[in-house]
Amino acid sequence: MDKEHIISAIVSNHDAFFAKLDSLSDEEFLKQPGNKWSAGQQLDHLIKSVKPVDMAFGLPMFVLKMKFGVANRPSKSYEDLVTKYLNALGKKSDFKIPSEFDPKQIPLERRKKASEKLDKLVHKLCSRLSKFSEEELDNYILPHPLMGKVTLREMLYFTAYHVQHHDKQILENLANADSNS
Repeated sequence: MDKEHIISAIVSNHDAFFAKLDSLSDEEFLKQPGNKWSAGQQLDHLIKSVKPVDMAFGLPMFVLKMKFGVANRPSKSYEDLVTKYLNALGKKSDFKIPSEFDPKQIPLERRKKASEKLDKLVHKLCSRLSKFSEEELDNYILPHPLMGKVTLREMLYFTAYHVQHHDKQILENLANADSNS
């Protein structure tokens, strides 16, 4: 997937997530079935996940290279990266999310502002991405807390997929909460 398609996927997948959030009642937004995350916590987690990616794309290339290194392999395809992520999730059932990505509940009065914050981060990231060459996306790496070192392109694939993953979790969690009531 080239960067124009990546930008399109990131924006459209986040737009679908925002539409899902907008469709939820206040009760559904706050509902936390068992030990699962509420929709508000899913939103907070995505903000905390996109922010460091956006920050990394704002760094000069020499800083990325010095801090994280360069790739020693080609980038995976979108499908292969998603498979790697899902396999890593499945294998590491004892995986403890790093505290900086652990979500807090978003109160109703901050619901709209939090959505706007994520939307702004997504568009800022996409604007920064447009300044990178296709080669740079494959040559530089970033750390991922579950998958280890990934290329910039793979981190963008993850960003596009990650929001869909949490969008799906919202539906599953609400359906499970309703069936347990």
